Amino acid sequence: MRVSELANLKKDNIPWQERRLIIYGKGGPCGKKTKRRILPMSERIRGLIDHHFAEHNNAGMTARTGQRVVKQVANRAGISKPVTPHVLRHRYSVSCIKKGISTRALTALLGHDRLATTEIYLNLSPEDAIREFQNKW
Repeated sequence: MRVSELANLKKDNIPWQERRLIIYGKGGPCGKKTKRRILPMSERIRGLIDHHFAEHNNAGMTARTGQRVVKQVANRAGISKPVTPHVLRHRYSVSCIKKGISTRALTALLGHDRLATTEIYLNLSPEDAIREFQNKW
């Protein structure tokens, strides 16, 4: 999800039993953030947010704070390349493609309106393209 979507996440948007997150994101009529999508909540994510939302009704951070946290974690991990929430979103997208998730499903997960927007994330390396070809043929 986008960092702004995480910052706006509320306890009421988490159907815990269904293991999903209801995200109100970018776009919608007149930029009112009425664009809604549903994301699966993995056990790992549930473990990360369960404790926080047991005590709070919302994420309790701004988008800028989320950006700072990502940068601090990357620095502590000794990652020298620039790491931002959007870089993580891009990396997640590429990982999904490599794991075989369809571009249609990825478009829905990312909250894109057009497949062409998702195709920006399809910049696989030549080795990946050759490997995929060999696996299919």
